[in-house]
Amino acid sequence: MQLSYDSGISNAPLSGDTIGRALEQRVAASGDRLALVSRHQGVRLTWSELAERATLVARGLLALGVEPGDRVGIWAPARVEWTELQLGSAMVGGILVNVNPAYRSGELSYALSRVGVRFLAAVPGFRGSDYFAMLQEVRGQCPSLERVIAIGTDGPSGTGVDTDLTWSDLLEAAAGVGDDEVAARERRCDSDDPINIQFTSGTTGSPKGATLTHHNIVNNAVILGRQLGYTEADAVCIPVPLYHCFGMGIGNLGCLSTGATIVYPAEAFDPLATLEAIAEERCTSIYGVPTMFIAMLAHERFGEFDLTSLRTGIMAGAPCPIEIMRRVVDEMHASEMTIAYGMTETSPASTLTRIDDPISVRTSTVGSALPHTEIKIADPATLAPVVRGEQGEICTRGYLVMAGYWDDDEATGAAIVQGWMRTGDLGTMDAVGNVNVVGRLKDMVIRGGENIYPREIEEVLFTHPAIESAQVVGVPDERFGEELAAFVVLVDGSELGAEEIRDFCRQRLARFKVPRHVFVVDEFPMTVTGKIQKFLLRQDAVRSLGLESLLAISTA
Repeated sequence: MQLSYDSGISNAPLSGDTIGRALEQRVAASGDRLALVSRHQGVRLTWSELAERATLVARGLLALGVEPGDRVGIWAPARVEWTELQLGSAMVGGILVNVNPAYRSGELSYALSRVGVRFLAAVPGFRGSDYFAMLQEVRGQCPSLERVIAIGTDGPSGTGVDTDLTWSDLLEAAAGVGDDEVAARERRCDSDDPINIQFTSGTTGSPKGATLTHHNIVNNAVILGRQLGYTEADAVCIPVPLYHCFGMGIGNLGCLSTGATIVYPAEAFDPLATLEAIAEERCTSIYGVPTMFIAMLAHERFGEFDLTSLRTGIMAGAPCPIEIMRRVVDEMHASEMTIAYGMTETSPASTLTRIDDPISVRTSTVGSALPHTEIKIADPATLAPVVRGEQGEICTRGYLVMAGYWDDDEATGAAIVQGWMRTGDLGTMDAVGNVNVVGRLKDMVIRGGENIYPREIEEVLFTHPAIESAQVVGVPDERFGEELAAFVVLVDGSELGAEEIRDFCRQRLARFKVPRHVFVVDEFPMTVTGKIQKFLLRQDAVRSLGLESLLAISTA
């Protein structure tokens, strides 16, 4: 009997570098090579130039009085200043706090206060949101916040804070601090120091601050870059948000560790801008969540772009539909495309399909444990590993597991048990260690005693030529306890009725897996990272079907 446990073996040791030391080594090896392209800003920097700008930011932070462990927030979309602050704050021991660009006033106030942000760099606004107006509104609720640094404007920031600065002010303040002072501070930094806080809702409750160390995110980036075969000849298109580990970790630091070029197509994901960036910058790698790839493939101008420079990339952040993965390999020419699996709390990736895996593996699993990483599929009640092939909770252990949730020992203790990070995801492990994600523990639908995993039904719906995307959720039902509701987005110009969709499912699924309720919609509610918010779909279905009263029924 083989249990569902596996560990990634590697002859390459883990790195003990901080982000600052990793940058020094990159400049020494590749100083004159192209490091970063921010297309919407018209900025192109070599590694030496990027390091100089990051050091200037570090000097400015020291001039402001940033001490080791101080929380330095960033509230902005993809910009070169984001990366400069990421690197500069790490040099002086500040803990970068990533603030979600989609946050509203209440969420902003909670995040800043929860972790005691002392300094915050922010753009004036984004996608119709007035950041400065929100900062004025919550200022009195955030006693730790001393200064706001306005990015992208040389005039008054408008936040109503007497001690406000512009980005130019920060750089001018650097004149009073020498490079030697930055170097002295950097020498005090240890790879096990917390360096980044990212907010994640987890499974329940208020957002929690996942606290990551240099060791966490530097090593995950190094390992991912190595697995993808990056060299200085590679250019990585990064349309995913920088506030998440995918962008600032695997993206920025993955390029830093290998010398590949960072390419930002736009402030936020735009399918046309991303396609243009791949073609014009001759990108060899592309990152994204499945919805991003779906949007690119569906764009009316998709066929105009030469994407033959693409070789590899990572699709992650949500279950990857098999048909979409096949199209990315075939139509986007990413023959070595991979699928990664993980979570913010694991820095973020813990499994990956390999670039030389058969296409069958790369379209049906999330791969096996990364080097220096342990994976098990466990009984959710006991955390003992189940027999291979059986379903259980995916758990991860190793260097990549976060230090904990900021100032929340109770939540940390519930999430990390004997070093194992409980993901809340359900999966299986095959005979060779490849993992398949079948759903979330909380997403599993129990219909009349039958356990149903929505992803299985979604994969079937994706094979219909008229369906562009599909999501399945559970809704309350008086007779069966729960029933299935499918939300479907059609390919442009297609027509498909609810009964036709159910008939399609009946031919391919057991009767109890056929969605009773079908909704054809124009789009899905999404987070800024492109993840579909299933709980909102469920709320919409309950409201549309008039099932609110059933939510109050208690069950054993």
